[in-house]
Amino acid sequence: MPSEGDIRKALQTVKYPGFNRDIVSFGLVKTVGIFNDNVHIELDVTTEDACIPGKIQEESERAIAALPGVGHVQVNVKRRSRTRLMSGPTAIENVRHVVAVASGKGGVGKSTVATNMAVALQHIGARVGLCDCDIYGPSIALMFGSKERPCMEKDHLLPVERYGIKLMSMGFLLEDEQTPVVLRGPIVTRYVQQFLRQVQWGSLDYLILDLPPGTGDIQLTVVQTVALSGAIIVTTPQKVALLDARKAASMFVKTQVPILGVVENMSYFLCPGDGKKYEIFGRGGGVKEACRLGLPLLAEIPVQSDVCVTGDSGHPIVKEMPHSTVARSFLSLASQIRERLEKKGPV
Repeated sequence: MPSEGDIRKALQTVKYPGFNRDIVSFGLVKTVGIFNDNVHIELDVTTEDACIPGKIQEESERAIAALPGVGHVQVNVKRRSRTRLMSGPTAIENVRHVVAVASGKGGVGKSTVATNMAVALQHIGARVGLCDCDIYGPSIALMFGSKERPCMEKDHLLPVERYGIKLMSMGFLLEDEQTPVVLRGPIVTRYVQQFLRQVQWGSLDYLILDLPPGTGDIQLTVVQTVALSGAIIVTTPQKVALLDARKAASMFVKTQVPILGVVENMSYFLCPGDGKKYEIFGRGGGVKEACRLGLPLLAEIPVQSDVCVTGDSGHPIVKEMPHSTVARSFLSLASQIRERLEKKGPV
């Protein structure tokens, strides 16, 4: 007869439907019983999809039955429904401030801002977590240079830690960077809820949420269920980005989430040769939009090739080049955020 270790190894070939990750690493296997040549398995699955338990049961029985010496196989799958969305936003336990970083459109460097702002807050002494809420296009794993997989402890995921920052991203759960996330909207919002509520974030001063672009299901799930201390709107000087930034700001206003301010990314290029500023994406757009919205302009982040190089290599520029012009901009941004939120107090 195979041992319990052999059986668990066989179950590692059973993938959770829609993922490349197996049911053992997801923590679904609760008990393994071996009686003579009979094997009894208890699995615990939390899902609203009634088809998933049957698929897992069938594949698990097939995987175990293929082991030499196994006679009868019984796999019981207990399905639990996820907790229904709570009525109104609530705080995340032991987290003082939750800050959303949002943009109306993609390509404005929102994840770069969220990443370096998190590193800057940690640099000035705060306990920081960063949650990548962009399920379809996660980038935080790449920007922090980590391929580590989160572990399960009881019913909670343990965040990955890098540079003293606690991280969670769909990028940690995928087989590789090329694996697409093929999920329907309701499943995606459930993953966001799991990242926020079923991750052991521990005691944090700030949990930064890197939201996907736009004003869709994920954004609404976050603002309707999580008590946000505030939101930051990221834009570029371009008119098309500013128009979409207004939509993002309008969503937060309608859901009564305070907006801390506007960050203009790719604000200008500082030529290293002559030290002159070249406003290659337009001029003054961030200032005008902040004034129009009645918000402060928190930062004007310049264009610098080192931002891309350090981000792609997994070493955020605030960590890699803390004395650079861009890093100083992010450190100033972090100081302003801390000052505003500490005056405001916890949600």
